[in-house]
Amino acid sequence: MERHDVQPGHEHHQSTRPEHTGRSEQTAQGDPTGHPGQAGHTSHADPTGHPGHTGHPGHAGDAGHTGHSGHTGHAPASWAMAAQATLHCLTGCAIGEILGMAIGTALAWHNVPTMILAIVLAFVFGYSLTMRGVLRAGLDMRTALRVALAADTVSIAVMELADNGTILVFPGAMDATLSDALFWLSLALSFVVAFAVTTPVNRWMIGRGKGHAVVHQYH
Repeated sequence: MERHDVQPGHEHHQSTRPEHTGRSEQTAQGDPTGHPGQAGHTSHADPTGHPGHTGHPGHAGDAGHTGHSGHTGHAPASWAMAAQATLHCLTGCAIGEILGMAIGTALAWHNVPTMILAIVLAFVFGYSLTMRGVLRAGLDMRTALRVALAADTVSIAVMELADNGTILVFPGAMDATLSDALFWLSLALSFVVAFAVTTPVNRWMIGRGKGHAVVHQYH
């Protein structure tokens, strides 16, 4: 019976074991290494660590890059539109050239200064006709001049090269006076050549939103 009295000691030893069960408290706190927050890393579903790359809706908008219709160019202009623009320039050029030649002849100038004056007046009258139209649309003088420069500069330059080049190679045209039929014949031929050369240029420019295309919105 006395040997059974030792059992209470075992009960005492068992009563101290709950101290070891405190480890369950550590497991309840998470990782025993002291990093309980690592449980939150399960939110990194993407092993690459970049879940945000699936959320770039802006890149989905790259379809807009295919919609740069401006890079595809404008629709080609009609020949009738190009011819009308060329006639507009030709009218101003003809007025300026005839006036310049008349002044040079009246003053007995040589061919070179007379031709220079005719070219200058051709640009002046060419720009003036365009400015008159856009001024009616309500533009101020400075803006109207900028529009005229953008619309007519290339057209008038090509036209002057063509018609003055024709007069230079036409036999006797440079020495003809206003009273000579040769003067008017060579001048008429030079305008025909200028019209034929400049019309395709104007068509090309209008088809790309340049040249006389800049004044269409004011008509």
